[in-house]
Amino acid sequence: MQNHLYFICPTDNLETIIDYTFRGRNYYYTSLGNSIVFNNDTTWQIQKLINKNHINKISFILSNDNRIILDALGNQGFSKVTGLNNCYDEIIKQKKLSEKSWQRYKRQFSIISYHLNKKIKELRFGINGSFASQLKISGKIYHRQEQVFKDIYPDLICRESFSLN
Repeated sequence: MQNHLYFICPTDNLETIIDYTFRGRNYYYTSLGNSIVFNNDTTWQIQKLINKNHINKISFILSNDNRIILDALGNQGFSKVTGLNNCYDEIIKQKKLSEKSWQRYKRQFSIISYHLNKKIKELRFGINGSFASQLKISGKIYHRQEQVFKDIYPDLICRESFSLN
């Protein structure tokens, strides 16, 4: 049986959908817009959770209509919420970069992919090296209209910047 840890946003309400779609023992760690900060205490707690529950897969998931991401891309009404400042700054930066390099309809998917790739890298960096290599870590975006989970764009495509000569 797979033991899987999901990093999700509570505004997406994905727990039931994940449990139905991905069989096995599922564990959840929630933060608004997957804005979690992987400091020493947090990564220590996550490693403890992984060891205790024999977790072998981790996924970062956001929906394509995530309220926090859409707010960061729009009027930024939640920007004063503690802990979202850095997340909003990164999303706004990626929005500006993506306007130059992505087609309009793929822009939101690319911004969410970049954000989740960044979180995957932060988690890998924060947890013990040999320990991290034993885990399969991925990112997915849930398309509510299609009712399907799609893999995020790979880190190779979601760069911090592009050089368009």
